[in-house]
Amino acid sequence: MKLQFWAIGKNHEPYIKTGVEEFTNRISNYYPVKWNIIAAPKNSGRLSEAASKKKEADLIIDLLQKEDYLVALDEKGKQLSSEGLSIFLQSRANESCKQLIFFIGGAYGIDETILQRANYTWSLSLLTFPHQLVRLILCEQIYRACTIQRNEKYHHS
Repeated sequence: MKLQFWAIGKNHEPYIKTGVEEFTNRISNYYPVKWNIIAAPKNSGRLSEAASKKKEADLIIDLLQKEDYLVALDEKGKQLSSEGLSIFLQSRANESCKQLIFFIGGAYGIDETILQRANYTWSLSLLTFPHQLVRLILCEQIYRACTIQRNEKYHHS
């Protein structure tokens, strides 16, 4: 199974980049992993919130393959414990999922068309985080889930 992390926006800020690279590198010991930072559509700053989300959704729909398993990170999604995330990852692997994509939307969130296409909608927290920080939290939690699967020391329950 291959993991991909997709995010709408700019490249990782320097204060985030080192951590994201570190955890992404660690994840690669368990699964092939790749980041795809997708630039916001041109002139999106002049669009309404709904129009901006729709343009972003069009970009994502064009990039997705039919067989991709899409996890949309959204505040209205289900919350998982670290152990629950580990079980979720293992279940996808057991189902022979070829590509598992975790998607972080743009500044206004995720358009309904993406949420409908998503195989799973996940909320990291009831708190609101900056999008850049969500990237770091996401890859750290995926790494943690990988170590739980292998009963390694990183996670202490």
